[in-house]
Amino acid sequence: MIPIADESPRGYRPYVNYALITLNILVYFFWQQHTQGFIYTYGLVPAKFFSLEYQPFATLTIFTSMFMHGGLGHLFGNMLYLYIFGDNIEYTLGHARYLLFYLTVGVAAALLQTFLAPNSTIPMVGASGAISGVLGAYLLKFPRNRISILIFIFFFIDIIHVPAVFVLSLWFIFQLFNGWLSLIPGLQGGVAWFAHIGGFAAGFTLIKFFEPRKRWQVWL
Repeated sequence: MIPIADESPRGYRPYVNYALITLNILVYFFWQQHTQGFIYTYGLVPAKFFSLEYQPFATLTIFTSMFMHGGLGHLFGNMLYLYIFGDNIEYTLGHARYLLFYLTVGVAAALLQTFLAPNSTIPMVGASGAISGVLGAYLLKFPRNRISILIFIFFFIDIIHVPAVFVLSLWFIFQLFNGWLSLIPGLQGGVAWFAHIGGFAAGFTLIKFFEPRKRWQVWL
């Protein structure tokens, strides 16, 4: 199942969401692909992040890693989800609050994953944690929105429309199941499942704290 559209606010321009998508694409094609050791320098390496040695830049990688990806498929999947679900959350919060929310849930996602594997020397990269936070917020704020899903069953291809609560709940259950499997020795794989889980939980929980209290604040 691949989500391809949702019920978006008419006439609204989610400039921050567009900027985030653009930045992720630019980083991948113009820096990450052509610089030696880029991922190891700007990716989040838990062992460096928790090192007792003074490494000031290691702390900043919790932000730089959000704009890097492990491959073209990783980039495309993340940007598709951000494009579909991000505009509604930016509309709800306003431009500035949405950016702060996005970075906050991204940090929360990365922290959970690093706490569970503090000695790992494998760089963590990707916007998945922050986008998972957007999905968690979307589930709370727009559970009844209809999501258009592209489905493949052998040679049969169709588009169906289902409530967001079904799509996002199923997505989260999938993350929980794979996160549980990743705790079994030998089945860790290369996906930071708990970053997805942590981001989703953070977005679902924190969206209320970021919502503007006054109507005019939605433009900030």
